[in-house]
Amino acid sequence: MSHRKDTDYLSISARIRAMENRLLTRERMDRMIDARDTSEAMKVLGECGYGEGASLDAVLAQARADTFRDMEAAAPDHRLVEIFQLKYDYHNAKAILKAQAMGVPAERLLLPGGRYDGKELLEGWQREDLRGCSETFRKAMDRAKAALAESRDPQQADVILDRACYEEMARLARELESDFLMGYVRLSVDVANLRTAIRVHRMGKEGDFLRQVLLPGGSVSEQTVAAARGEALGEVFRSGPLAQAAELGAKLTQPGSGALTAFEKACDDAVTAYLSAARRVPFGEQTVVGYLYARELELTAIRTIFAGRAAGLDGDTIRSRLRGTYV
Repeated sequence: MSHRKDTDYLSISARIRAMENRLLTRERMDRMIDARDTSEAMKVLGECGYGEGASLDAVLAQARADTFRDMEAAAPDHRLVEIFQLKYDYHNAKAILKAQAMGVPAERLLLPGGRYDGKELLEGWQREDLRGCSETFRKAMDRAKAALAESRDPQQADVILDRACYEEMARLARELESDFLMGYVRLSVDVANLRTAIRVHRMGKEGDFLRQVLLPGGSVSEQTVAAARGEALGEVFRSGPLAQAAELGAKLTQPGSGALTAFEKACDDAVTAYLSAARRVPFGEQTVVGYLYARELELTAIRTIFAGRAAGLDGDTIRSRLRGTYV
């Protein structure tokens, strides 16, 4: 497939700029948080184009499916959408393998939104026929199954599948010849590795264990991350977009050193800041990528708000858990 020019995205970029007006702004989030009841909060979702459903999960799942379908049809290259569908495929792979190992049904653990229908993926795996899936995905599932059977450690299977997921993301970004997407993938790997390093240090584990679970492909090598300790972990990310997150995380590397809430938020906000740069680009693949991320960010915010309301949390507490917005 030949390289697309920025001008190939003129039409869809104009459409996306119009659709961005319906994204969930901070003002709309505040109205949802302060709504008298769930019905009033749901009305705000209606203003953002969400339909009705039997449950909030159903409404959000349908919104995600509609977004992916719309962008697949309208974008000059469907691989831009695949970048965001991958995580659902690999979530479902993990769910299928773990359910199989535990002897429990996997259906209720599957998520919609991937390249492959969850139910069809499960049936294909049971028939030992995944011919419709990518070679990377098929091999990763086989390797993860073998690792889980040998070690009975779900984490080993997760690492294999996570590496395959980021490998596919990087391959798609290279195929699309998009510096913007390649930067997004590198940042995503850096975020995953930083989070892993902080958690491993808090568990009191280091050395070989950490090197085994870090992912390749970030702007900071897994060897450099594995060698850093305490404040040094903040130093290795200091010159990049994760500087603030790394500084917060470096102070939390000791067991019992405090909650990770602010650190996790800073990680997510760094990714949002990177992808929000797409709004300054008049047309190109950046507009599609930015919009797809904005929709994912929006779905997460909605879940956070409704979960907080259901738990009886006050408005300020819910707001403190929300990530930065794309718009």
